[in-house]
Amino acid sequence: MNWEQAIEEYITYLKLERGSSRATISSYTYDLNRLSIALQNNGIKKPSLTQLENLRESLTSLSKELSARSLARLVSSSKGFFSYLTAEKYLEINPSEQIEAPKLARKIPIFLTTDEVQEFLGAIDLSHPQGRRNLAIFELLYACGLRVSEILQLRLSDLFLSEGFIRVIGKGQKTRLVPIGPYSIKRLESYMDNRVSEYQPQPTYEDILFLNRRGKSLTRAMIFTLTKQIAEKTRIRKEISPHTFRHCFATHLLENGADLRAIQLMLGHESITTTEIYLHSSVEKLRDTIEKLHPRSDFKA
Repeated sequence: MNWEQAIEEYITYLKLERGSSRATISSYTYDLNRLSIALQNNGIKKPSLTQLENLRESLTSLSKELSARSLARLVSSSKGFFSYLTAEKYLEINPSEQIEAPKLARKIPIFLTTDEVQEFLGAIDLSHPQGRRNLAIFELLYACGLRVSEILQLRLSDLFLSEGFIRVIGKGQKTRLVPIGPYSIKRLESYMDNRVSEYQPQPTYEDILFLNRRGKSLTRAMIFTLTKQIAEKTRIRKEISPHTFRHCFATHLLENGADLRAIQLMLGHESITTTEIYLHSSVEKLRDTIEKLHPRSDFKA
């Protein structure tokens, strides 16, 4: 089996067995093609010939032109690829087992205060033909902590508004139920009242919740463009994206006493360590509590 065949088979496995997203598929394909070229340049003409030294040498060579984050992703891609080949008996020994990814500093996510979120939502022009749709989109991003990809995949059949839940299909096609409050339901129903007459869903798009003016699915690029356009109408000077509202969802819940495990489930994080990044938001609040309430806080030497 040559490199092209091995990568194609692994990508098919990710699609069919793992249910990986298009973004993940694209990243893995790019990384593995890049790695295969480097290994072939080092004389490794097919995957079954790869050994630890070959892989380490190729990764070291590629690291000179990659950021730490890109290198970490490349290492992750290679480990998944070679683990698959080993499990399928194309390799006797997994050459990536002793390869370690570079340690990355955990980046504290940008989030808005509740007043800034309200200012952003209030800047959405409801007199615009797509105003009610846009408001419903950002209400859901904030109220339910959704990813952009999850918003785009939402269907009418995923809405259980009378029960106060929506069904979300997340990474790896994993399904979760997320609560939705009355205020957000009202914004969503306002859009849905005229969804069919204003957007005229095209065949195969009848069940898609959020539509563009041609009656088809919105794109990621469109959501990012809307975020930028609306932010420019506000006094907010932070670098925000649609994902910022997911950070706001988690941060504001945590600040108001929500359980970290509950936030993990609503966000659809596989590991709670991913959710723990939001603990940063409570540091200043904890400091204020200690300064106000701890008997030693006002001690002076």
